[in-house]
Amino acid sequence: MAPALWPRVSCILWLACLLPLAPAGVAAGLYELHLTTDSPVTTGAEVTITASLVASDNGSLVLPSNIHVYRFHWIHTPLLLTGKTDEAFSSTIRAVGNVPGDFPVSVWVTAANCWMCQPVARSLLVLSITEFLVGNLVVTQNTSLPWPSSYLTKTALKISFLLHDPSNFFKTASFLYSWDFGDGTQMVTEDSTVYYNYSVIGTFTVKLKVVAELEQATLDAGKGIAQTTGDFSASLKLQETLQGIQISGPTQIQSFQKMTATLNFLGSPPLTVCWRLKHECLPLEEGECHPVSVANTAYNLTHVFRDPGDYCFSIRAENVISKSHQYHRIQVWPSSMQPAVFAFPCATLITMMLALIMYITLRNAAHQKDMVEVADFDFSPMSDKNPEPPTGVKCCCQMCCGPFMLETPSEYLEVVRENHGLLPPFYKSVKTYTV
Repeated sequence: MAPALWPRVSCILWLACLLPLAPAGVAAGLYELHLTTDSPVTTGAEVTITASLVASDNGSLVLPSNIHVYRFHWIHTPLLLTGKTDEAFSSTIRAVGNVPGDFPVSVWVTAANCWMCQPVARSLLVLSITEFLVGNLVVTQNTSLPWPSSYLTKTALKISFLLHDPSNFFKTASFLYSWDFGDGTQMVTEDSTVYYNYSVIGTFTVKLKVVAELEQATLDAGKGIAQTTGDFSASLKLQETLQGIQISGPTQIQSFQKMTATLNFLGSPPLTVCWRLKHECLPLEEGECHPVSVANTAYNLTHVFRDPGDYCFSIRAENVISKSHQYHRIQVWPSSMQPAVFAFPCATLITMMLALIMYITLRNAAHQKDMVEVADFDFSPMSDKNPEPPTGVKCCCQMCCGPFMLETPSEYLEVVRENHGLLPPFYKSVKTYTV
């Protein structure tokens, strides 16, 4: 009978073991585990990690009122545990790392009376342990600017080093600070705060080397000095406030003339310049003009006025620190000369006319050069066979249409030769009779 009862007893024992699992099984997936830490820390300093159990839907679930429902389990090897504090729904441990590196720390939560049960929530983080000092540089100035890392020249800067030592490990240490301000100035202080004034604009990098000396116990039960160092830096952009705009340009001009005005900015670039031409000197509204980026402290403004009248240039300039407005009045008179747009067509027309006249003149000169007076005699029988037109008709044709009606210049010369009579002799012929 005993063998028959054993399966029933074992089943009852198994159900008894499952009873503590009921709360955890119901809560599984309903909660999250949030981890916080004050790392990174220096080797030998104590680091703190806190795990908090919260509802997974931003706290809408009500946590159980029994503070003994859950238990936190930690794995922190190879860190040395120096302390642990458990509360209702959170747990905090303190550990020390003697070697630098990144070490994972995991934690999970189960039912308080069942270590082997399914975790209600779990989480993991990586602790950073370094052999150097941990901290940062903080730069402040009395004048608050809305742009990060931008500061004013000729105004004192407060530069401080803040050591990150949550466990007060370096409470009894002595420090030495070596400063390099990036403009050739260096100094060594025992104070973690200095004041410095930059006189020129530009971008500078402040470098700081910190040396901490701490008395520690040695292996032979003695005491020794351990030295820990750290290097830190911060980038600073020094600017000058835009104190004003100087405008150099004419105040009177004629229409259709190009006006050039030079804007000199009393401030540090880069600048954003915006201008607009109005009939009255009024400040520019946002979005009223198109901004132009200027990398120098001078800018040339050009414009051509087409209509006479009184005008005003409204100019606005700003850098990362401040902004300034300036106005420039100008009076435009009617032009006494025709606009230059008509000069080019007139000059072109005159040039074409002169070229046509020169072409006609040269052509006539070359044509008259071919008309040469030649006296020739032709006693061939064929010379009398060509009937001649009447004298009047012939003369008219020769004078008016001859050069154009003849086919070649040789025919024209032939007509000229036939129309001229023989030259008179210089002496009279003597008749001789023979008897």
